[in-house]
Amino acid sequence: MKIEILNGKRLACPADNAKDMSTQWIDFERIEIQNGMIKSINQSNPAFKADISIDGTGCYILPGLIDLNVSLREPGYTAKGSIYSETKAAAAGGVTTLCCTPETKPINDSKAVSKLIEELAQEAANCEVLPLGALTQGLEGEQLSEYASLKNAHCIALSNGYHPIKNLAISKRCFEYAKTHNLSVFINAIEASLHQGVMHEDEISTTIGLQGIPDLAETVAVSQLIKLAEATGVHLHLSQLSTADAVAQVKVAKERGLRITADVAIQNLLYTDEKVANFSSVFHCMPPLRSEADRLALLEGVKTRVISAITSAHQPHEAAAKQMPFAETEAGMSSIEFLLPMAMKLEREHDLLLTDFISAMTQGAAEVLNIALPQIAVGQKANLCIFDPSTSYVLERENIQSTGKNTPLVGQTLTGCVKTTIFEGRVSYSS
Repeated sequence: MKIEILNGKRLACPADNAKDMSTQWIDFERIEIQNGMIKSINQSNPAFKADISIDGTGCYILPGLIDLNVSLREPGYTAKGSIYSETKAAAAGGVTTLCCTPETKPINDSKAVSKLIEELAQEAANCEVLPLGALTQGLEGEQLSEYASLKNAHCIALSNGYHPIKNLAISKRCFEYAKTHNLSVFINAIEASLHQGVMHEDEISTTIGLQGIPDLAETVAVSQLIKLAEATGVHLHLSQLSTADAVAQVKVAKERGLRITADVAIQNLLYTDEKVANFSSVFHCMPPLRSEADRLALLEGVKTRVISAITSAHQPHEAAAKQMPFAETEAGMSSIEFLLPMAMKLEREHDLLLTDFISAMTQGAAEVLNIALPQIAVGQKANLCIFDPSTSYVLERENIQSTGKNTPLVGQTLTGCVKTTIFEGRVSYSS
């Protein structure tokens, strides 16, 4: 397959000798793609006959985004989504690499489940899927999974999701064995005894009568986890931070040279707990939407790279899961295909530059995973997103690629549209 992209602006890479790659856009006339690789940029080659020609006029050409936390639902929860539907949604969002959570049925705590996920992802061929293996058997927080087997099955890291570990002694043993197998641990920081509510604990939760989750539920856990990571030497990745104090703790830990990284869910950069005041279950998220002070601290953490990456924290649900009273609904938002329009909203509101968002979802995420940095350069993999930042449209429910329609964006006018996503030199999505 030969593809050419004509005109547009591409993000700079080290080969361009740009002083600041995160903010540098370069005009181009032609990018040639062949055999899954970028063959040339702005070189006249009359012999190159493209099978597909894409007009990039007015568009930004980005490296494919990397999403560190996605629920694909399959195997087991196909009413909520499948590997095909959710990777198609990922491609529609410009994502070419994602990490899928182990919260499947059966739990991904074995080589067999990891291999099934790998096979289904290869059949779908919409993006690269990197499984997160279960940190403990059945995510029950007691017995360690077979880490060597999970690593051999190409699990990129280990996670227990929002399932608590029984005690710190087990956590320490998990970290020690993960370090032995050179596996990172992705931890959602929760102190289970404080994590009993359904929204952020403050005056709003008190006013509307919903049980709240205090900041302490996260910050106490972050403190313990940092100490355990320091003692064991494991690479600790703190998934989906939501509080200002947690950001401050990570900043200090990184300044001390500890192997600690963190990410934040896009919804925690956009929304606060004020959205819950009318009991709209689409804003029932985990971690919960926090205060405005927390939101601003998270944004600052991204800007200063204390927080390495941004994730969709994509959680597709069937309609019934969100149609009960707020406290009884399932947490999570369907968000992966709207990452760039959400980023445009952050830029319009002067919260975060689009280039900082892209850096967090490409360079930052790649550094967390210890994989090659995505670049638009000759000889690099052709994993690209062609993004039109000026197109506006009203999001209709029936146009959502994900099986989960649980997004607050339905009926809203969005600005910014992924025109085409190229995965390994093939078009995996075209609008």
